[in-house]
Amino acid sequence: MNILMNVFKIFTKYWDMLLEGVGMTLMLSAIAVAFGIVIGIVLALMRLSNFKIGKVKPLGAIATAYTEVIRDTPLLLQLYFFYFLIPMIFPGVDLGKIFSVALAMSLNSGAYVAEIIRSGIMAVDKGQTEAARSLGLNYQQTLRKVVLPQAIKNILPALCNEFVTIVKESSLASTFFAGDIMTQYKTINSITYLAIEPLIVSGIIYFVLGFTLSKAVAALERRMKND
Repeated sequence: MNILMNVFKIFTKYWDMLLEGVGMTLMLSAIAVAFGIVIGIVLALMRLSNFKIGKVKPLGAIATAYTEVIRDTPLLLQLYFFYFLIPMIFPGVDLGKIFSVALAMSLNSGAYVAEIIRSGIMAVDKGQTEAARSLGLNYQQTLRKVVLPQAIKNILPALCNEFVTIVKESSLASTFFAGDIMTQYKTINSITYLAIEPLIVSGIIYFVLGFTLSKAVAALERRMKND
């Protein structure tokens, strides 16, 4: 009973801090996915490129290496890497921990989005490409006007699911006190000396966010199937 009362008190007393944490979590996630999509498109096109030097496809090799390194190492390690790397690259310039965290999350998301986009492009019927080329469209025009519009429609639910995943993974940003939900948990914990109750509050918030976003994605998928 005391736990429930403490949970209620935390919600009512620290709602402004919690709301600020939700805002920062959503902002970091939105930035990561937005830039991740841009990075993902570039990587996907690099992997699908037929450009060769001899028998080697350098663009594809670079994109594959990047994707494998990012996907096969933990996000927390990448967060630490960029948190310490950026001050070394820009000595004397304080770009801030938020920038470092957002950059690492964007580069991480880009590797996963690249595979989503690549699979979406490859799923488009080759007959569509052949028909476009027979009508006189070059490779770039075919990609931009025929392939990508169909691929985006196929991969949109997966991109939305990537956003849901990033929202949960953004909790790692609390390692650097970036102001997200888990950062607020640590702050409330240090003020109240309560461990379980702030965790329950954070869990409820993450659940509500994840459940709401997942239902929105499911509704989008149903609508796209009906279309």
